[in-house]
Amino acid sequence: MLKIMDVRVLRYFITVAKVGNITKAAEILHITQPTLSRQLMDLEEELGASLFIRGKRQITLTDSGLLFQQRAKEIVALLDKTERDLAEQKELVGGVVSIGCVESSVSRALPKLLEEFSNRHPKVQYEIYSADGDDIREKLDRGNIDIGILLEPIEAAKYDYIRLPYQEKWGILMRRDDPLAQKISIGIEDILSLPLILPRRTLVQNEIASWLGVENDSLCIFASHNLLTNAMLLVEKKLGYAICVSGSYTIRESEQTCFVPFEPERRTGHVLAWKKNNLFSSATARFIQFIKDTYH
Repeated sequence: MLKIMDVRVLRYFITVAKVGNITKAAEILHITQPTLSRQLMDLEEELGASLFIRGKRQITLTDSGLLFQQRAKEIVALLDKTERDLAEQKELVGGVVSIGCVESSVSRALPKLLEEFSNRHPKVQYEIYSADGDDIREKLDRGNIDIGILLEPIEAAKYDYIRLPYQEKWGILMRRDDPLAQKISIGIEDILSLPLILPRRTLVQNEIASWLGVENDSLCIFASHNLLTNAMLLVEKKLGYAICVSGSYTIRESEQTCFVPFEPERRTGHVLAWKKNNLFSSATARFIQFIKDTYH
């Protein structure tokens, strides 16, 4: 496989895949076209796989090329982050804090926290990654992000964390003209026969089924989602009812939809989590301490 000194070849490959033309990529990279072509052929030979379909004017990626593109981007992003972290440790000023955050009520609290921290450390920059809990945990485990703001539960054996004082109510998102929208809360008897749009996380789906007193496969599931935006469009088209937390709806309310909480009430808390035994840049370590001081 590639040596660490050949990371530049990954950057060459990523550029060629992006522009779809070796000549244009060579101009961007400030190398000659024959040199770039040879580097790519050597890469394919080293990997033992064909990465490109070469046309007269355009090249496209093979299935192997698409997979390698994903991995190459992850490797380069991780190396770039490592270089930044090492530079920050030398300078002990500024730097980048990368934060994964679920879309919920805490999304409104995060800007205030960043504002306060930035007042103390104005040279710090931030990378914000919005996703569901599974994606954020995967990024944490790979080291692509430093910290994640997640809905509970989390795997306590893998992460250190701080509980945040933000609670979410679970309920159902539906059209405002739906008869059920007149209810103050919605019970089990109203839900079991509905076409449901659920969060994609199996853990969450199982928990919802447990609340309803049924097996997961007994639910009438129309679709699943990782973020609520597209699910809301399905609700607006009367294709189903989305089960979600109130905060993920209130940050993007629409005139056509409304949120009705469960009865009995179901609540979920938030945590700010990071991988155990991880070494952080100065900026990230200070941010974690700032959160600890703010909430404890």
